[in-house]
Amino acid sequence: QVQPVESGGGLVQAGGSLTLSCAASQTMYAIIAMGWYRQAPGKQRELVASVNRGGGTDYADSVKGRATVSFGSGRTSVYLQMNSLKPEDTGTYYCYVQGYTTPTDHDVYWGQGTQVTVSS
Repeated sequence: QVQPVESGGGLVQAGGSLTLSCAASQTMYAIIAMGWYRQAPGKQRELVASVNRGGGTDYADSVKGRATVSFGSGRTSVYLQMNSLKPEDTGTYYCYVQGYTTPTDHDVYWGQGTQVTVSS
């Protein structure tokens, strides 16, 4: 079982910034894409941002202009930099890794989640 490991969540004042980090398992053979979903109470889980191995990125409309997703060195980790945080950014953020664990087996793997709370 592959489980990415997230870090960087916490309590932030509205207007502040936060960087989330996610490390893929050392057992990954190759990574296709990595990114972040979030879920707030009473809301559906939604994609926040993702980056694929070709460098392409995707962002939720609600965070465009305020978020930057990027691979770390070696493309075995991913970061989410968020600025101008709003209370509606509050939620549990889940990292995912899409990739191969062997030369032929691939799937999507999820982290345990990290809480982000933005106070008014």
